[in-house]
Amino acid sequence: MSAQLFSDSQILIAGVDEVGRGCLFGPVVAAAVVFEKAAISKLPEIGVKDSKQLSAKRREILATEIKNRAISYYISYASAREIDRLNILNASLLAMQRSVTKLSVTPELCLVDGNKKIPNITIPQETIIGGDRTSPIIAAASILAKVWRDKLIIRLATKYPHYDLENNKGYGTKKHRLALQEYAPCFHHRHSFKLR
Repeated sequence: MSAQLFSDSQILIAGVDEVGRGCLFGPVVAAAVVFEKAAISKLPEIGVKDSKQLSAKRREILATEIKNRAISYYISYASAREIDRLNILNASLLAMQRSVTKLSVTPELCLVDGNKKIPNITIPQETIIGGDRTSPIIAAASILAKVWRDKLIIRLATKYPHYDLENNKGYGTKKHRLALQEYAPCFHHRHSFKLR
């Protein structure tokens, strides 16, 4: 990519992030979101920052705002079974790849949270360790992924009430682990993880 192209304020940049890597239950979810380069600096003005630093209500409000402002976005996932088969890192990268390849536009650059590039895409990539804290467009992707995944887990919580999913969102809290000992894992648990 030429310096001229990268300096163009209208080039399309995608931010890519995933959520749910450390969970015991449910998929790992990735989002890709595209903005013109010039628009990225405006994201902090509406409150976009690392999704972990925001309340659930604030994330939902921001997710709507991000979707309304984005040129394109897509949210995808890798299932618990895919995590068991591929391992969590490869499943996370697969979810990211699915999100990027389903975008309605092709960005000129992908900014990816972490230190691993997404395999099997031809778009230039830049990895950013801690990108959800330092890159507004990656933070925007993290918000979209987190809101989508939390809604999914809350829906599944009605089907699997034993595991306190509405409160732990699939993470290995004490109550969740005690429920696993009493009721055993269900279909959506990651059996390759240490569940007990």
